[in-house]
Amino acid sequence: MTAADPHRAVEAVWRIESARVIAALARMVNDVALAEELAQDALVAALEEWPRKGVPDNRIAALYRLLAHLTPSPIVELNRAVAVGMAHGPERGLEIADGLRNERALRDYAHLPAVRGHLLAELGRAGKAAAAFRQAAALTRNERERDLFLKRATELSA
Repeated sequence: MTAADPHRAVEAVWRIESARVIAALARMVNDVALAEELAQDALVAALEEWPRKGVPDNRIAALYRLLAHLTPSPIVELNRAVAVGMAHGPERGLEIADGLRNERALRDYAHLPAVRGHLLAELGRAGKAAAAFRQAAALTRNERERDLFLKRATELSA
């Protein structure tokens, strides 16, 4: 690995994930400028860590790990669950998501059961996945999300 490789890796993951990271943080702190600043802190942490420790196999999951360390929050952890599920398998992602089920901040957050539904579907647990998507549909106030969640529940119930 050359010295430039970690920097290119950080730039690449930033291009892919920055909008999602900033959006998650903005929901958490209700301030887009602060969300951008926190996301940039995670970027700086990656720029400091990856040249020393090497570029991680799954850069997106690693970025969320750094972000969770810098800005611990249930929403960041939920996003990390998705990234870990993609990188290390749905069972690992589901463990993280299930650990968030009692978080007060996520009690009425439709994306927690939606993430669980996705991960359960990936594991072949169609009945539980459908129930999770129905729960997500009941929680969301967004009509398009509700339609999507109900469609997924129906597909999994068939």
